Amino acid sequence: MDLITLFGRKHETDFIMFSLPHFLALGVTAILCLLLFSARFALRTRPSLRNSVRWLLILVLLAAEGGLHAWYLSHGIWTARHSLPLELCGITLLLSVIMLLTRSRLLYDFLYFAGIGGAVIALLTPNLVYPFPHFRFVLFFTAHAAIVLSSLFMTWAYGYRPTWRSLLFTMLCLNLVAAAVFGLDKLLGANYMFLAHKPGTFSVLDYFGPYPYYLLVEEAFAFLIFLMMFLIFFKLPEALRSRSTSRKRSL
Repeated sequence: MDLITLFGRKHETDFIMFSLPHFLALGVTAILCLLLFSARFALRTRPSLRNSVRWLLILVLLAAEGGLHAWYLSHGIWTARHSLPLELCGITLLLSVIMLLTRSRLLYDFLYFAGIGGAVIALLTPNLVYPFPHFRFVLFFTAHAAIVLSSLFMTWAYGYRPTWRSLLFTMLCLNLVAAAVFGLDKLLGANYMFLAHKPGTFSVLDYFGPYPYYLLVEEAFAFLIFLMMFLIFFKLPEALRSRSTSRKRSL
């Protein structure tokens, strides 16, 4: 396969959702998450390893975002209307870099929900036309996987945890971000965060009704996803540990 095929704008076939390359990309992401989880104790007790992984994630995030803009510029198609990092995952990618650099607990509170939740939905239903092994395919899955891994890293390496307040804070911030992006969409004639209309490719928004009603359904859906992320991965394990401790004490 030549460089034009790998890096060019034209492509003979489109990306196919839930095809073998899509499943392989999801599988690699899942394996990386499991590896990070298995290394959580080493990350907490070995500062050199923790810093190495932190900087690796920062470099991957910056390389993915920089690579995308370099591709736009190399083809002369960079425009403020389509190329600014104003999609939710573009915003959370840049915020993930800042979070990793500063180890900000406030950004973690937002990114655990908005970063992981948004990136996982994007990984499952990509707004993507370029198939594997095109450069854009690799960039897309690398960037979104790194967003997920960044918040998981802060959870497992530094012991950060979301709270009920984090969930409400995230919903408030998402609405403020959406309001700001909506204003920019109107100014630029753009469709960042799909606030003007649905994407041209299949997405979960296709199940949420017509414009503008899907925006309200999307907000309720986001809250439900965030709530499940909090209950299943934090509150439920806490309840099980508490019950197990109570049983041991009663014996």
